[in-house]
Amino acid sequence: MPVKHDRRNPPIPYLGVSIMAHPVHLSDDTFQAHVDSGELLLVDFWAAWCGPCRAIAPLIDELANEYEGKATIAKVDVDNNPRVAMQYGIRSIPSLLIFKGGKVVDTIVGAVPKTMIADKLNQQLN
Repeated sequence: MPVKHDRRNPPIPYLGVSIMAHPVHLSDDTFQAHVDSGELLLVDFWAAWCGPCRAIAPLIDELANEYEGKATIAKVDVDNNPRVAMQYGIRSIPSLLIFKGGKVVDTIVGAVPKTMIADKLNQQLN
């Protein structure tokens, strides 16, 4: 049976929808390579059961799109990647670490407004 196309189920390609960037999902095995790249990197340490983490998840997605080409926006699930969380002393989530030149240059703990995260990223871009 053929698929009926409408606005909710458009044919591919659909020019009315833009492709959005998404955060990079890092693991214990892939984390260090991204840090060692030296580029500006925001890492959201989160867990699926964490309400505040779920609250800021859409903001992290928006930032990934807005900073595409300027910074890498990434996520680390602390339940599945405990080694990296322990290495950086993550005790509260969400915790956002900003890396530049392979070093932590800023930290944000807790659910905060998108503008606060963007301001801290912009400080590192300048």
